[in-house]
Amino acid sequence: MPIRNRRAAALPAKLSRSWLLINAAKEGDFAPSLASEADSVIFDLEASVPDDQKARARDSVMEALNGGMTAWVRISPTTSEHWEDDVAALSKADGLRGVMLAETERPDQVTYTAMRLKAGTPVIALVESALGVENATQIASAPGTFRLAFGTNDFRKDVGVSADPMALAYARSRLVIASRVGGLPGAIDGPTPADADDAATAEACEVTASMGMTGKLSLNRAQVEAVNQGLSPSEDELKWARELIEAHESGASIGDGSYLPRLTRARKIASLADSYGLWNA
Repeated sequence: MPIRNRRAAALPAKLSRSWLLINAAKEGDFAPSLASEADSVIFDLEASVPDDQKARARDSVMEALNGGMTAWVRISPTTSEHWEDDVAALSKADGLRGVMLAETERPDQVTYTAMRLKAGTPVIALVESALGVENATQIASAPGTFRLAFGTNDFRKDVGVSADPMALAYARSRLVIASRVGGLPGAIDGPTPADADDAATAEACEVTASMGMTGKLSLNRAQVEAVNQGLSPSEDELKWARELIEAHESGASIGDGSYLPRLTRARKIASLADSYGLWNA
């Protein structure tokens, strides 16, 4: 039987806020993660799995996805010897929701990956280098690209910058703008450290949201609810949207030129809140 919490299972991936990465070599973590409040779960065949364990981890993922579970899978980059085995196996996975392509630097890498999977399989391009950021607009516009994600840790290693939000602002902005140009859902931000507490995670989500990103990777199940809350409409926004929509529906109107844009924003907030189970909470 499928193991997904019902809310997350019904949520379109374009609206997913929390993207929980699970070490694919730790099969015992699959079911608890899929039963968590994570909007999307990613079985990680790449960074968290040593080379000598990848074949076994891949077999575990295939057994899970053909046994009733549904999840995303992070696969090795196209430059890796493991990429071929990853896409060959996952092309036969019944419960595959999509793949995250590590170390994406060129648009053809996404398209080539999509071509090797079942038709229509979405590909998240994980941008982790200066070259990837430079090519972000082309990557976002490539056939097969579903969303962009930011691999903050590897990006920092590549360019030698700190974790300070100001140091990463340019790269984040490039992904946000590229996503808009490519007609994609909002970009997915990199993770906070696995040991970050709720306060630190909430602070990181403030940065994510302020940059215009709408999703965030997570390395720890305990952070998922803080990510969901941090990337959802706030209570003040919900109150404002509800009052404006109710006033509009009652026949009241405000004559200034900002009224229709504000009503459009209120309806967008209401739609998101409804998708996340917050509007009637």
